[in-house]
Amino acid sequence: MQAVSKGDGMRGLAVFISDIRNCKSKEAEIKRINKELANIRSKFKGDKALDGYSKKKYVCKLLFIFLLGHDIDFGHMEAVNLLSSNRYTEKQIGYLFISVLVNSNSELIRLINNAIKNDLASHNPAFMGLALHCIASVGSREMAEAFAGEIPKVLVAGDTMDSVKQSAALCLLRLYRTSPDLVPMGDWTSRVVHLLNDQHLGVVTAATSLITTLAQKNPEEFKTSVSLAVSRLSRIVTSASTDLQDYTYYFVPAPWLSVKLLRLLQCYLPPDPAVRGCLTECLENILNKTQELPKSKKVQHSNAKEAISLIFEAISLIIHHDSEPNLLICACNQLGQFLQHRETNLRYLALESMCTLASSEFSHEAVKTHIETVINALKTERDVSVRQRAVDLLYAMCDRSNAPQIVAEMLSYLETADYSIREEIVLKVAILAEKYAVDYTWYVDTILNLIRIAGDYVSEEVWYRVIQIVINRDDVQGYAAKTVFEALQAPACHENLVKVGGYILGEFGNLIAGDPRSSPLIQFNLLHSKFHLCSVPTRALLLSTYIKFVNLFPEVKPTIQDVLRSDSQLRNADVELQQRAVEYLRLSTVASTDILATVLEEMPPFPERESSILAKLKKKKGPSTVTDLEDTKRERSVDVNGGPEPAPASTSAVSTPSPSADLLGLGAAPPAPAGPPPSSGSGGLLVDVFSDSASAVAPLAPGSEDNFARFVCKNNGVLFENQLLQIGLKSEFRQNLGRMFIFYGNKTSTQFLNFTPTLICSDDLQPHLNLQTKPVDPTVEGGAQVQQVVNIECVSDFTEAPVLSIQFRYGGTFQNVSVQLPITLNKFFQPTEMASQDFFQRWKQLSNPQQEVQNIFKAKHPMDTEVTKAKIIGFGSALLEEVDPNPANFVGAGIIHTKTTQIGCLLRLEPNLQAQMYRLTLRTSKEAVSQRLCELLSAQF
Repeated sequence: MQAVSKGDGMRGLAVFISDIRNCKSKEAEIKRINKELANIRSKFKGDKALDGYSKKKYVCKLLFIFLLGHDIDFGHMEAVNLLSSNRYTEKQIGYLFISVLVNSNSELIRLINNAIKNDLASHNPAFMGLALHCIASVGSREMAEAFAGEIPKVLVAGDTMDSVKQSAALCLLRLYRTSPDLVPMGDWTSRVVHLLNDQHLGVVTAATSLITTLAQKNPEEFKTSVSLAVSRLSRIVTSASTDLQDYTYYFVPAPWLSVKLLRLLQCYLPPDPAVRGCLTECLENILNKTQELPKSKKVQHSNAKEAISLIFEAISLIIHHDSEPNLLICACNQLGQFLQHRETNLRYLALESMCTLASSEFSHEAVKTHIETVINALKTERDVSVRQRAVDLLYAMCDRSNAPQIVAEMLSYLETADYSIREEIVLKVAILAEKYAVDYTWYVDTILNLIRIAGDYVSEEVWYRVIQIVINRDDVQGYAAKTVFEALQAPACHENLVKVGGYILGEFGNLIAGDPRSSPLIQFNLLHSKFHLCSVPTRALLLSTYIKFVNLFPEVKPTIQDVLRSDSQLRNADVELQQRAVEYLRLSTVASTDILATVLEEMPPFPERESSILAKLKKKKGPSTVTDLEDTKRERSVDVNGGPEPAPASTSAVSTPSPSADLLGLGAAPPAPAGPPPSSGSGGLLVDVFSDSASAVAPLAPGSEDNFARFVCKNNGVLFENQLLQIGLKSEFRQNLGRMFIFYGNKTSTQFLNFTPTLICSDDLQPHLNLQTKPVDPTVEGGAQVQQVVNIECVSDFTEAPVLSIQFRYGGTFQNVSVQLPITLNKFFQPTEMASQDFFQRWKQLSNPQQEVQNIFKAKHPMDTEVTKAKIIGFGSALLEEVDPNPANFVGAGIIHTKTTQIGCLLRLEPNLQAQMYRLTLRTSKEAVSQRLCELLSAQF
């Protein structure tokens, strides 16, 4: 402010600022300010008219006082009057005052808008620039309503100067970000795209930022920008540093513009082959430039040579396209060099990018070559965030070839890991140990080590899971019983180990009872020695183990009855323990041997459901953390009451429900029917391979519709599984575009021959949905997995779903499987945040009966608030908090993006806990969309 006063010769302002700075106390400052405010007020109200210079000086003083933290309640009109001045400095101060002090609801806003319109129409570049800066600084909805239609005209006008074009582009970007619905798309959009060819790089940089933001919401409108962006990027990358001197930073030409162009290209799928070749050459040049020798020893040049932002943006584009194996491998090698860089931030970014590269089929093997470097980073890095990224990368690069090494390293690091990331490491180790366990004895050892090292961070989902696997696999039950028995002999055992030991010994202790060192009495005494050190839930589990021992080992029945009869049980302060002891004692006394054997029989195998461990990891870190689709394999889940407690099946008093293991509440794929895999026809497994039926599309596999419904609110998981084949999905959607990765896993040791997956769209669906697929290898080796990529474009709203038909030969027999591919209309949802007033205003606008669909239905699942929120967010809409007057209701808003149009959607879900019912109301501008979305969402509750 003082610099302004000196530059404009406002001596009075300079003296006032000096007086304020020389004040010795707060009271002295306030006294001086009040004196000045009184003087300014008298000048403004005086009979003598003030000239422009005086107004400017006094307005500057008011602005300075406001910036000191004092309220200003006058002078606004004088500032507005300065806008009509023909002097630049006076107009500048007027706009500055308005940008800082004038509220968008001010009565003067109409006068201000008129002054801005006059300046925009003046063709004076200095005045136009001031007006555009003011609009962008205020950026209110009122400003957008007044000028959103004018600024595009200024931007594309042929006689507009470059500096004004640059300001207009950034001003329009600001208005679009604050009020996107008020910026109209029109003829100007195609002309804005051609600004990418402008000779002035400042205009190109501003236009690129604008086009990138607009293309994210309206990709089809700006599709022509791809070829222009590649052409401009090519000219920059291949130019010498002397060609663009004003935009060269330490011998790197226009690095910031290059970054913006690369971000723009990430809004679209890979371009046509002709353009793709040029883009590939550009990306290769960017990656290769880091190998050049530095031309200066300054640290700025070192950073510019490595072009950190540019390289990582180029790698992000390569990963986004995921179509050039050579580029992916080259990017991986470049990141490998950064892993050993002296800059911590660079190592962090390299680890983060390699996590994404590890999920590509082309670069996964290249990422694995850096395993030793990543392990070293895990051991030596000082920064915990870098170590956490190293853990993420080890998790992402893990496969069957290196799983034992990676799990061992993560277990080793877990002993000294920061407390903030221990739970996450525990979850990842548990997932990897199960996923890549060829020998399940290794899996049992790993989980027990996990409990020993970090027992406090082993959640219920982890120890539930090891019990489920032991129960479902006969070949590991004896080893598990022996191992937990030995582990329990340690002087100090974590409580989670006692839980696992109690459950496994209660079910399979008889498998090791023949060894005198683990006789029934020794097993009981070992468990009971831990009893008084455990919490109430663990004691309850141990009591259930004791009653199991009564059935398994009749010789210890008297000892156990004495324990159940003891004062410590019958007079226990905890009602649950007391009731268990009473009922178990009575059961062991009254029931005959046959009845006891029936009631306390071995637990049956757990049904197939989605992995509760994986669900917990997703909830903790977000779905993007799981970089390999194999992470979404189904796992056997806990039973419907929560944790797997060895309680007798027929004793009502012993059931202690715990939180459901299906953390996301989305349900899971039911197991494929037992018996032979589904065949292509109704004649059983064997078919006539020479008949026409061998090439016909099979009916949908059993359970296909249920599996399809599971994917409405999620994008990753297992779509189908039988004895031969497993089909997994991983998908991502942006606006009206999507990409789906389909993984076909051969669960047998025999090859699949003539493996042919085919996507089938009905005649009604074809005009609305474009699907492009890449072929897969016709031979799938035993135990192997192949990937197929499907590019998706939503042309217009649709109701049906495509069918995936898989045909192959297994052991000389023809197999034919068909499932619905979960591509639903809500996948093209983009969430929209709205205030309460805006929501209900829009709700009333959509009050036409044809625009509303309502469904009242009975709840099929427990009415849990957090689960309901997760489902609505997973459905794709924004969950609007504190919008509905009834806090129990759920309100959402979003936009369905298609190639031809955008469809706004509002939803309201009203639960009735007493009646266990919901009322779902959807309002959109198209009746068919409302109906389809209502059907999809209703099925989730």
